[in-house]
Amino acid sequence: MSDKSRVLIGRVGAPHGVRGEVLIQSYAQDPQAIAAYGPLETEDRTRRLELKLVRVTAKGIVARIAGIDDRNGVEALRGLALYVERSRLPAAAEGEFYRADLIGLRAVAPDGAALGMIVAVDNYGAGDILELRLEGTHETELIPFADAYVPVVDIAGGTITVVLPEAVEAKEDE
Repeated sequence: MSDKSRVLIGRVGAPHGVRGEVLIQSYAQDPQAIAAYGPLETEDRTRRLELKLVRVTAKGIVARIAGIDDRNGVEALRGLALYVERSRLPAAAEGEFYRADLIGLRAVAPDGAALGMIVAVDNYGAGDILELRLEGTHETELIPFADAYVPVVDIAGGTITVVLPEAVEAKEDE
């Protein structure tokens, strides 16, 4: 999604019980804050969902969605991506970035050579990973979002400086 006016903030998960409660996967820094941003939109903007936080469990945020009062209603929404208007989110702190800001940045090597474009930001549990589509190909490279690999992020300039993993490994071997 290239619309920078909205940010992916969560995803509807599995029903939790039979009375319309649902597990919500929250991408907010404070997972409970997802319910404080007001109505959330689906990716296609056809639905607005208002969440009410019920409790926090080891499995995640348990919430109720306004107008949904049974398990079948929740099941019909399972997997929906939830977006919030960017203007309702706090500004990113120094050295922090919203994933939406990183996607689409042109990646350049430290010498300025074009490397490609950031097409995704993922986190599999050990930290953020940038997916870099290499210039002129459909191939991608996964880059740890750490200072050794990403020394400069210039949101205003639309670029991100990337040191490819082989270069960092070669420097460490010296």
